[in-house]
Amino acid sequence: MANLLNDTPGTMMFKLVLIGDGAVGKTSVRRKYLGKGFISSHIATIGVDFAQKYVQVDGTTCRLVIWDLAGQTGFERVRRHYYQGCSALILVYDITNRETFDNATRWLAEAFTHAGEIPPTVILGNKVDLRTSNDSSEFVLTEEGQAFAKMFTEKLRIPSIFYETSAKNGENIQETFSHLTRMMIDENVKLKGKKK
Repeated sequence: MANLLNDTPGTMMFKLVLIGDGAVGKTSVRRKYLGKGFISSHIATIGVDFAQKYVQVDGTTCRLVIWDLAGQTGFERVRRHYYQGCSALILVYDITNRETFDNATRWLAEAFTHAGEIPPTVILGNKVDLRTSNDSSEFVLTEEGQAFAKMFTEKLRIPSIFYETSAKNGENIQETFSHLTRMMIDENVKLKGKKK
């Protein structure tokens, strides 16, 4: 499951794959995590894009290779190759667009079809900066996202976490990636233990 390579002695490499419908903010989440500016106009990812970042988590150096997959339906043939060997999924939906939340299960099914198994997963409800007290009837509630992640973990026995984020103001972006990196390190320790 873990796509783990030793970059330099003591460095772990993990492949993360960002998935979800088009225009939910996957690229903006990645850019914010990498310390790049927020772009308010939507520019669709064509096929795939990737970036990498070295991080230190609890004394372990990790190289995160982050693949950002286009969410439009016409790109499934392109996406399928990038699921293979991934260490984690980051499934993003837009809290202001219920259809993107309703499509979450379809994204997980696509990942399973092409990867053969689902690795540790983060469920991200993005664009919380747009949640306002007025006219929130169409918004996906925090409790709905939490319930989805809980069901995913309990029924499929796959480690998952849930966060609501804002790629615009950075809310919970660093926390999401730090928590996920710890999950991947823990999964790697478990895998090594099983091999002994």
